[in-house]
Amino acid sequence: MKAPTSAFLDKARELLAQAETIYGVGLYEPAGRTAYLAGFHAAQALLFETSECSFKTHDGVNRELHRLLRNEPRVSDDIRAFLGRAYRLKEIADYLTGPGARISPEMAREAIDSARRFVECIAGLMPVPPEPDRSR
Repeated sequence: MKAPTSAFLDKARELLAQAETIYGVGLYEPAGRTAYLAGFHAAQALLFETSECSFKTHDGVNRELHRLLRNEPRVSDDIRAFLGRAYRLKEIADYLTGPGARISPEMAREAIDSARRFVECIAGLMPVPPEPDRSR
């Protein structure tokens, strides 16, 4: 695994832990946003590992991830849809106002749980390095 790939995955896992902590103190909007960011970094890991490209925007990452995973049998439709669904929470937390612009405890919990499944699925798609030849 390439060093930037590993760094992206480490960041994704750190963000998952942060989302859990934030959720634990009842801050559901930042918990939902942070769950999305965990997935974003995991997606960046896979994209960098397979293409050595880093995308900066949600649209770029989401588009490239969909292209890459389109025919991947190890990835469920739920996993494929995660970034788009979770981005909605980031929009709520960052941009929307008014009575409907809230992330409920249930929404935040689901986002964290889905982000965890997403990160682990993406990590499982990483190429496994070949075993060293020990026959010598």
